[in-house]
Amino acid sequence: MNSSDTAALPARQRILQTAHDLFYRDGIRATGIDRVIAEAKVTKVTFYRSYPSKNDLIHAFLAFRHERWMAWLREALARHQAAGEAPQQALLNSLAEWWQAPDYRGCAFINSAAELGGADPQVLQTVREHKGDMTEVFMQLLPEGPSRAQRAQALTLAVDGAIVHAQMGAPVEALLQTLGQLVAPLFAPEDAGR
Repeated sequence: MNSSDTAALPARQRILQTAHDLFYRDGIRATGIDRVIAEAKVTKVTFYRSYPSKNDLIHAFLAFRHERWMAWLREALARHQAAGEAPQQALLNSLAEWWQAPDYRGCAFINSAAELGGADPQVLQTVREHKGDMTEVFMQLLPEGPSRAQRAQALTLAVDGAIVHAQMGAPVEALLQTLGQLVAPLFAPEDAGR
């Protein structure tokens, strides 16, 4: 969303969109309320009517990010699968899209847990819920079987590790190849090889 689109939003949404972009790009601790107010082009009174504290804004940011990212993930996976890609390839291609986006700064939830986890238990709870929802989406990609939930947890761990490596600048193609090799057994039917 560009700034002209943001300017058309009601003040509360404009504050949230602005905070989202700044928190994700620059970090939560590095982004002060005065900067959000200035970039959202609202008054302090309007800001504090909308979000009584920075913590309120942080929690709203995480809820907003969760909704947006989960919708994107589901859409990307469905789009790739509709194009005939197998579930594993659909996941890898979806991740590649995200990692190659110019505004990619890693996982907002991993970043938030690292920045604020010890200071705000509610942030950690929100991060756990986000990862749980992500795992549920991943589980739907995997073949049915008695260990499907456990394999989905393993897939989440592998993807989270790859997300961090992508954020550190690992070459995307090499990262995708390694991740693909790592998770391939998770996508195999459970009775394969028996």
